[in-house]
Amino acid sequence: MEFKKLPIGHSDFKRIIEDDMFYVDKSLFIKEILNSGSLVSLLVRPRRFGKTLNLSMLKYFFEKHPNSQSSRHLFLNLKIEKEGEKILSKCGKYPVIFFTFKDTKAKNWIECQKNIQKLISDEYERHSYLLENLKISDKQIIYFNEILSQTADINVLQSSLKFLSDLLFSYHKERVIILIDEYDTPIHESIEMDYYDDIINFYRLFLGAGLKDNSSIEKGVITGILRISKESIFSDLNHLDVYTILNRQYSDKFGLTQSEVFSALDYYQLESHKEGVKMWYNGYTFGDHKDIYNPWSILNFIDKSDEGLIPHWINTSSNLLVKKLLTNADANSKSELESLMQGESIQKEIIVDTVFSDIEKNSNTLWSFLLFSGYLNSNKSETNKNSLIYDLKIPNLEVEYIYKRFISSWLSENLYSDEISLLLKALLSGNVLTFEEILQKFVVNSMSFFDPTGKEPERIYHAFVLGILLQLSDTHRIKSNRESGYGRYDILLIPKKILGVGIILEFKKVNPKKSETLESSAESALLQINEREYEMELREIGITKIFKYGIAFDGKEILVKFG
Repeated sequence: MEFKKLPIGHSDFKRIIEDDMFYVDKSLFIKEILNSGSLVSLLVRPRRFGKTLNLSMLKYFFEKHPNSQSSRHLFLNLKIEKEGEKILSKCGKYPVIFFTFKDTKAKNWIECQKNIQKLISDEYERHSYLLENLKISDKQIIYFNEILSQTADINVLQSSLKFLSDLLFSYHKERVIILIDEYDTPIHESIEMDYYDDIINFYRLFLGAGLKDNSSIEKGVITGILRISKESIFSDLNHLDVYTILNRQYSDKFGLTQSEVFSALDYYQLESHKEGVKMWYNGYTFGDHKDIYNPWSILNFIDKSDEGLIPHWINTSSNLLVKKLLTNADANSKSELESLMQGESIQKEIIVDTVFSDIEKNSNTLWSFLLFSGYLNSNKSETNKNSLIYDLKIPNLEVEYIYKRFISSWLSENLYSDEISLLLKALLSGNVLTFEEILQKFVVNSMSFFDPTGKEPERIYHAFVLGILLQLSDTHRIKSNRESGYGRYDILLIPKKILGVGIILEFKKVNPKKSETLESSAESALLQINEREYEMELREIGITKIFKYGIAFDGKEILVKFG
């Protein structure tokens, strides 16, 4: 059997349909847009969840263009065709303006401005037939040609959306559909490259002029990863309706539902992988749909199924902003990250409007950013008049891998890879002196990532060492803060092979007020392991070789005892 080609890297709806590539039918998105009472909608979804493809579909469905044939044939045998003539009569009825900002990343504002200038020029080129309109004035022709030739200044660019929509309305005698894809891509880049204020000022006027009180608009649809604070970009757009992953609307139109994924696996004769695929790529809740999969990951898994279940989404972005935010987060946030890495959930208030300048200052904004960006999943726990409270959790193994890679990257920046290997080898062999020596060096060089002087320094050291031990996840199951024997151990490493070494680690902070020393605190940690029989969980599954480590710390000074 010859299978359909997978549209990996393709986001042009027309090409996918005409080339008969594999396509999961999301055409009812068109009906949902038409039936919406929103004049302008902002649809917020994580990257690689089908935003560009869906807007491309809207473009081909709605567009009326004198130099293009009807696109109605693209929708034959799709779900939208069964909705009847009332819906289909809208096909090819409206002029369309389509911008996708996904390729406007730049190292500085000058370069970004040039990219935006070209983007707008290309769309003007698509509508250059307007210059043949006898009713267009000489002044309008000059304005149009400035944009077309990429010589327009920033003030002209900021009014270009409004200008083009007015010309199209005048020419076609039909209001315009405005589609703006991945509007916040250059904003994310600007955080790293320090031109945030410039891009925000551009958008405030570009979107404000183009979408506010514009009588030329029929519908406006904007997509992005985040809603940037109303005060910064959308302050003038009182008619803007925002639909995030927390809303019921459009909840099954981005990403793949479980039935869609399983049908795809059946078609490509990969049905035996369903459970593994579910563990690796499922786990997202969008509105009232609790089993949403990452489509990029699913398509790449099908294409490379012989390589097994591996992360794919991680390779679509540098994740630099996430790494920066987590690195600069406060100690409590890092401890909560450690809880997430252990499969636990944390309860947080979610802030829908994101102010980027607040992400590093407000931990709730950080968790909201991670949720809307696809690095966390949510289950609603409670709502009151003033806030939305959600239980947050890492959605699947693929995203967990991203966090692990982040920690590994952070580790490698502070220790040579051979030092990490030597530290872990010493831990597994009971070489306490080498383990202590390298761990001490690591603490001195890298403890700024954490804060061992806060309210719960034990948790900080706990998270710190756990980051190192994640390197052993191929050979050991790593458990943290769980009950065993007559208490709760700090960290337990359970070998995946019965002849492997089980390891128990307990942390103690030196309390000078009680005349404690590093020596006595480390001995106390070992004593606690033995008295509370933390090794019981290992013994019960047949592990006989068990190493116990008592780790005492006083600020950045440590001492390790072995038993």
